Amino acid sequence: MKTAILAFAAGLALSASAALADPAEGRWRTQPDDNGNYGVIQISMCGNTLCGTLIESYDGGGNALQSPNNGRQIVWDMEPHGNGEYRDGQIYAPDRDQTYRSRMDLEGDRLIVAGCVLFICRDQTWTRDN
Repeated sequence: MKTAILAFAAGLALSASAALADPAEGRWRTQPDDNGNYGVIQISMCGNTLCGTLIESYDGGGNALQSPNNGRQIVWDMEPHGNGEYRDGQIYAPDRDQTYRSRMDLEGDRLIVAGCVLFICRDQTWTRDN
Protein backbone atom coordinates (compact mmCIF):
# COMPACT_ATOMS: atom_id res chain seq x y z
CA MET A 1 0.00 0.00 0.00
CA LYS A 2 2.80 2.42 0.94
CA THR A 3 4.54 1.66 -2.38
CA ALA A 4 1.34 2.40 -4.31
CA ILE A 5 0.94 5.75 -2.56
CA LEU A 6 4.56 6.69 -3.29
CA ALA A 7 4.17 5.69 -6.94
CA PHE A 8 0.98 7.76 -7.20
CA ALA A 9 2.69 10.78 -5.61
CA ALA A 10 5.66 10.46 -7.96
CA GLY A 11 3.29 10.30 -10.93
CA LEU A 12 1.55 13.48 -9.79
CA ALA A 13 4.89 15.25 -9.39
CA LEU A 14 5.95 14.29 -12.92
CA SER A 15 2.60 15.41 -14.33
CA ALA A 16 2.90 18.76 -12.58
CA SER A 17 6.42 19.26 -13.95
CA ALA A 18 5.26 18.53 -17.50
CA ALA A 19 2.30 20.88 -17.11
CA LEU A 20 4.62 23.68 -15.97
CA ALA A 21 6.91 23.45 -19.00
CA ASP A 22 7.19 26.74 -20.85
CA PRO A 23 5.68 26.63 -24.37
CA ALA A 24 8.94 27.93 -25.89
CA GLU A 25 10.96 25.02 -24.49
CA GLY A 26 12.19 22.55 -27.09
CA ARG A 27 14.27 22.36 -30.25
CA TRP A 28 14.23 25.28 -32.70
CA ARG A 29 15.73 25.48 -36.20
CA THR A 30 17.22 28.88 -36.90
CA GLN A 31 16.78 30.84 -40.08
CA PRO A 32 19.90 30.61 -42.30
CA ASP A 33 22.56 33.20 -41.48
CA ASP A 34 24.48 35.41 -43.93
CA ASN A 35 26.56 32.38 -44.94
CA GLY A 36 23.55 30.10 -45.53
CA ASN A 37 24.30 28.08 -42.39
CA TYR A 38 21.66 27.26 -39.78
CA GLY A 39 21.52 25.61 -36.41
CA VAL A 40 19.29 23.82 -33.96
CA ILE A 41 18.86 25.54 -30.60
CA GLN A 42 17.66 23.71 -27.47
CA ILE A 43 15.56 26.17 -25.43
CA SER A 44 15.03 25.28 -21.77
CA MET A 45 14.41 26.88 -18.41
CA CYS A 46 17.49 28.14 -16.57
CA GLY A 47 16.09 29.12 -13.21
CA ASN A 48 13.27 31.61 -13.85
CA THR A 49 14.41 32.56 -17.35
CA LEU A 50 14.88 30.77 -20.66
CA CYS A 51 18.24 29.96 -22.17
CA GLY A 52 19.20 28.29 -25.41
CA THR A 53 22.17 26.20 -26.49
CA LEU A 54 23.33 25.59 -30.05
CA ILE A 55 23.26 21.81 -30.27
CA GLU A 56 23.65 21.20 -34.05
CA SER A 57 24.98 23.21 -37.00
CA TYR A 58 24.38 22.71 -40.76
CA ASP A 59 25.54 24.26 -44.01
CA GLY A 60 23.12 25.50 -46.67
CA GLY A 61 22.93 21.99 -48.16
CA GLY A 62 21.85 20.42 -44.86
CA ASN A 63 25.24 18.83 -44.16
CA ALA A 64 26.32 18.73 -40.52
CA LEU A 65 29.03 21.22 -39.56
CA GLN A 66 31.58 20.85 -36.80
CA SER A 67 31.20 24.35 -35.41
CA PRO A 68 33.23 25.56 -32.43
CA ASN A 69 29.93 27.10 -31.26
CA ASN A 70 28.18 23.73 -30.90
CA GLY A 71 27.40 23.35 -27.22
CA ARG A 72 27.60 27.10 -26.63
CA GLN A 73 24.78 28.89 -24.84
CA ILE A 74 23.64 31.58 -27.28
CA VAL A 75 20.39 32.71 -25.58
CA TRP A 76 20.22 33.62 -21.90
CA ASP A 77 18.21 35.61 -19.34
CA MET A 78 15.04 35.57 -21.51
CA GLU A 79 12.21 36.48 -19.13
CA PRO A 80 8.73 35.06 -19.83
CA HIS A 81 6.15 37.90 -19.83
CA GLY A 82 3.08 35.83 -20.78
CA ASN A 83 1.17 35.53 -24.04
CA GLY A 84 4.24 34.15 -25.83
CA GLU A 85 6.39 37.21 -25.08
CA TYR A 86 9.95 36.93 -23.77
CA ARG A 87 11.99 40.03 -22.97
CA ASP A 88 15.18 41.40 -21.44
CA GLY A 89 17.42 38.58 -22.68
CA GLN A 90 20.68 38.35 -24.57
CA ILE A 91 21.54 36.50 -27.75
CA TYR A 92 24.91 35.73 -29.30
CA ALA A 93 25.09 35.65 -33.12
CA PRO A 94 27.96 33.30 -34.08
CA ASP A 95 28.04 34.52 -37.71
CA ARG A 96 28.81 38.07 -36.54
CA ASP A 97 30.55 37.25 -33.24
CA GLN A 98 28.21 39.79 -31.63
CA THR A 99 25.95 39.78 -28.55
CA TYR A 100 22.62 41.61 -28.76
CA ARG A 101 19.91 42.65 -26.30
CA SER A 102 17.11 40.31 -27.30
CA ARG A 103 13.44 39.48 -27.19
CA MET A 104 11.37 36.56 -28.51
CA ASP A 105 7.74 36.22 -29.55
CA LEU A 106 6.16 32.77 -29.78
CA GLU A 107 3.49 32.31 -32.46
CA GLY A 108 2.51 28.64 -32.63
CA ASP A 109 5.49 26.75 -34.05
CA ARG A 110 7.35 29.94 -34.94
CA LEU A 111 9.65 31.87 -32.63
CA ILE A 112 10.48 35.40 -33.77
CA VAL A 113 13.84 36.26 -32.25
CA ALA A 114 15.06 39.88 -32.40
CA GLY A 115 18.19 41.51 -31.11
CA CYS A 116 19.66 45.00 -31.06
CA VAL A 117 23.05 46.52 -30.33
CA LEU A 118 22.98 50.31 -30.21
CA PHE A 119 20.57 51.16 -33.04
CA ILE A 120 21.34 48.13 -35.20
CA CYS A 121 18.66 45.46 -34.97
CA ARG A 122 18.07 42.18 -36.75
CA ASP A 123 15.53 39.44 -36.37
CA GLN A 124 14.98 35.86 -37.44
CA THR A 125 12.07 33.46 -37.46
CA TRP A 126 12.93 30.09 -35.97
CA THR A 127 10.71 27.05 -36.54
CA ARG A 128 10.02 24.24 -34.10
CA ASP A 129 12.26 21.26 -34.89
CA ASN A 130 10.47 18.03 -33.97
